[in-house]
Amino acid sequence: MMPPRRRDHLEHYVNRAPWDPYHTEPLTAKQEAYYLASQWRIMWWKLRRHKLAMVSGAVLAFFYLSVLCVEVIAPYHQDTRHDAQIYTPPQQLRFFHNGEFIGPFVYGTRTEFDLQQRELVTTLDIDNPQQVRFFCSGDSYRFWGVIPMDVHLFCPAEGGTLFLLGTDQLGRDVLSRMIYAGRVSLTIGLVGVTISFSLGLLMGGLAGYYGGWVDNVINRIIEIFQSFPQLPLWMALSAALPPTWSPLLIYFGITIILGLVDWTGLARAVRSKLLSLREEDFATAAQLMGASPGRVIRRHLLPSFASHLIASATLSIPAMILGETALSYLGLGLSAPVVSLGVLLNDAQDINVVAIYPWLMAPVIPVIVIVLAFQFFGDGLRDAADPYK
Repeated sequence: MMPPRRRDHLEHYVNRAPWDPYHTEPLTAKQEAYYLASQWRIMWWKLRRHKLAMVSGAVLAFFYLSVLCVEVIAPYHQDTRHDAQIYTPPQQLRFFHNGEFIGPFVYGTRTEFDLQQRELVTTLDIDNPQQVRFFCSGDSYRFWGVIPMDVHLFCPAEGGTLFLLGTDQLGRDVLSRMIYAGRVSLTIGLVGVTISFSLGLLMGGLAGYYGGWVDNVINRIIEIFQSFPQLPLWMALSAALPPTWSPLLIYFGITIILGLVDWTGLARAVRSKLLSLREEDFATAAQLMGASPGRVIRRHLLPSFASHLIASATLSIPAMILGETALSYLGLGLSAPVVSLGVLLNDAQDINVVAIYPWLMAPVIPVIVIVLAFQFFGDGLRDAADPYK
């Protein structure tokens, strides 16, 4: 037999002091702030570490803050026409003239009709620099439809023009019309997702909490809605709107249609979550304490999957914007005098027009930027709200 292995003697330390159950090690300032922080503050700390989400949130904040003052930001009114500047290409913003810095300016343009080529020809007047004015008087408007004003963030020079994205077939500034169109397209997404979210939470909450015949009836309703192709259903409902309605009523009609069609996916998700969570101990304890079904759903069950709800909201808003853009592009949504990004893209349906005047496709740029910003921001919010990350 082998001799037993020699082990080094380790001293066993025993604290002889009496045990104090209320004695704890002092917390640092950062530890105390973390342990005492609310759930929303912890979400904010996690969101700040997601750089792409923060940049996307700043982009969305800029777009939505601009909605409040589009009349001030736009250099022209959306319907201002320049008869001598039809299909004028974008004027490049410059800072140096003949090697000398003179501030932001554009060169004047001359648009003439070439009889030989049978087309409009625009030439630059490089001897006529037109400096951009800031916080100046321009086209008059009613701020929020109430206060008469004529102040603009930037304006063309006196007697000059400022078409940074060119003009359309009626000589209207494309940039100004895009700024006005953004207000309609962005707000229609918020209003539409509010309607769809309310319906989705209500119907999905009832189906998941009660189950039984309530669940069966709501599921059959959801299946009926989902059996129709989405775009043809949008088109059919939009075409059913009376043509005698005012643009404002059509705006609300399109918003309600988008909200009524888009709630089924969220309702299915809420139902599946509630079916699994309603059997948890905390839900049973709330019921035994006398909480009503509405309170159990609202205060205990829905916050348990807030990350999924946040991700669904951020994905639904761009879907609403794309839905309005598609309907207006097809001529079944909003129409003049209401201006939206889809209405502007409707003017660029002719491929020959796009080939000759490509700046008319500029309204597609904010659509792409807004949709991508919502995607990245929603991804960051989902990770920040997920308690397992």
